[in-house]
Amino acid sequence: MDAYKDLPLIKNERCKLSSESPFTPTFVQSHLAQSSNLNPQVIYASRIKDKHIPLENPPRESRETKARNEKRLRRKAEKERARLGIVGRREAAMKGLWKLDPCQAKYHLFLPLHNLWLGYMSELLGLAQVPSVAPSHIMPNSAGMHAKLIKADFHGCIMSVKQSKNPSLVGLTGIVVHETENAFKVVTADDKVKLLPKQNSIFTFCVPLYAAPQSGPEARLDNIAVPSAPGSEVPERSTSSTPIPQMQFELYGNQFRFRSADRAGRKFKHKETIEL
Repeated sequence: MDAYKDLPLIKNERCKLSSESPFTPTFVQSHLAQSSNLNPQVIYASRIKDKHIPLENPPRESRETKARNEKRLRRKAEKERARLGIVGRREAAMKGLWKLDPCQAKYHLFLPLHNLWLGYMSELLGLAQVPSVAPSHIMPNSAGMHAKLIKADFHGCIMSVKQSKNPSLVGLTGIVVHETENAFKVVTADDKVKLLPKQNSIFTFCVPLYAAPQSGPEARLDNIAVPSAPGSEVPERSTSSTPIPQMQFELYGNQFRFRSADRAGRKFKHKETIEL
């Protein structure tokens, strides 16, 4: 008989636990020792220690709490926008930020914007410089340009209506000064602002075949033909140099009804084009 052996537990007696011998490891290790040949301490340390198991499902968030959290996030976003000075579309429309003053709707005032757009397209498409000797085959592969043109910014582009279900729109040409989800706002060569809807319309625009020279602010416009109307105030340019050849693209408005910011992050799929 071992006089130092622990006394057995008395029935209905409360078990006394301490920080030195907590209940969970003592209980698990004692039962594993009876039913397994593995080391109970190793199993407890690898599978049970420092792991929390919820005994009940967490309470679901009520509709009131969810609506309150969403309202708080909206207020936080509005404060952040107000701090950064960001103006929404509705507020911009109410303030008339996109309304063009008639005295400023002059075609020649937006020619520098078109000049910048030509340089932007030259960098975007990676156009080569004008060669000293004209090659036999000058037309590049335009298949790789389509993905870049879809996501390009067209503010400053000279856009023309090639075909439309509205006959009065056919032939209109102007510099794009504002693009929305459903329309192009252009300034024509006779200093008029026109709104060209994208729906049921086919547009055309031209891109230089070579990168325009960058020697001066008006260098690109000297060698590129810019449409002008009789009697307009567009200054004449010298035609002594050889004009740069251009590539003409067609833009189907029904498949282009997106804002420029949305097009930049949208993935387009190749599909057959449906004629008007």
